[in-house]
Amino acid sequence: MSETPVSSAVNFSDEQSMLLDTAVEFFRDTSPMSYVRSQLATETGFAENLWREMVDLGWLGLAVPEAYGGSGLGLAEAVSIAEPMGRHLCNCPFLSCQMAIQVLLAGGDEQQRGRWLPRLAQGAIASVAVIERDGDWSLVRPTCSAIRQDERIALSGVKTFAVDAGVAELLVVSVEFEGEPALVLLENSGLPEGALTRQRVIDETRRSFRLDLDGIEADAADLITSRAALGALAAIRDTALLLITAEACGGTAGVLDVIVDYLNTRTQFGRLIGSYQALKHPAVDILIGLERARSHLYHAASVIGDAELALGALGMAKAQACDAFAYAGDRSIQFHGAFGFTYECDAQLFLRRALWCQYQFGDALHHRKHLADLLL
Repeated sequence: MSETPVSSAVNFSDEQSMLLDTAVEFFRDTSPMSYVRSQLATETGFAENLWREMVDLGWLGLAVPEAYGGSGLGLAEAVSIAEPMGRHLCNCPFLSCQMAIQVLLAGGDEQQRGRWLPRLAQGAIASVAVIERDGDWSLVRPTCSAIRQDERIALSGVKTFAVDAGVAELLVVSVEFEGEPALVLLENSGLPEGALTRQRVIDETRRSFRLDLDGIEADAADLITSRAALGALAAIRDTALLLITAEACGGTAGVLDVIVDYLNTRTQFGRLIGSYQALKHPAVDILIGLERARSHLYHAASVIGDAELALGALGMAKAQACDAFAYAGDRSIQFHGAFGFTYECDAQLFLRRALWCQYQFGDALHHRKHLADLLL
């Protein structure tokens, strides 16, 4: 039996603490439930002024090196933004942009970094299109293809669930090139009409798109290949797992707020329903699940970037957090009784977000299966 490195470290820096305090206040004030509901029917799903405020706070460039106009911090600090964002169900392209930034840092050449990183740090929106139609959660088996034609690359195939692609200036697309996984950087402005099609997904705060690559060409200089591509795909996976886990932890805290408020408001038989043990105990289970998930989250944030430790820590964190969030969302609907099954009840918005998070980049069963291989 091979030994697997184990670390129990949970580091929380002063920068993370200050960012968390600021983000908690920011999203509490800018993303109340009335705002979330107001954005459900909009084309983009978020307000431009909210995005600009986040840009002005320097949050988009947290993980961008100072040489490219960023703060030179890292993904651990981005967790402090994503968690309160999830708590208030705030939808914006923060995760999509962070994945694209990590692609450029892990696999981009100097020309690609110099072209895109300063723009992303200043609020340009990017998205990644790496999910296949067959639902394979492995990012290293792309079914879309790229074929060299002199100095151009001809693309073909279809990607699904490209979140925020409709507002992105940059699309990072995974393809097979000369028998190996590769990534291509596409400018949205160069896409033909009809290449992006809006998809309806369970989380109505999200804007997800299908991308049809047939007939699209790219410059060969916009290709990321070989070992650089594998590193960039791993960066997408790790960034997604970490920040989706952060959103799930925040969402669990948010739905717990909804539960506690209702238990302390609704009366039955002359008593607050929160006084009944049948409701107290599940509420405590939700709180315990949240604290367990947050411990996994901040451990994963502490070891992110360590190839030996990060994958196992991220898998455990994603599985724990998404299970806890889904359980909390389900219980919240049940606690609200018949009202919980109506569209007017805020609990269903949290459950929708929980189910979306659960199946992004691998569900709990998928990660526990791979954890067994890592640990045993």
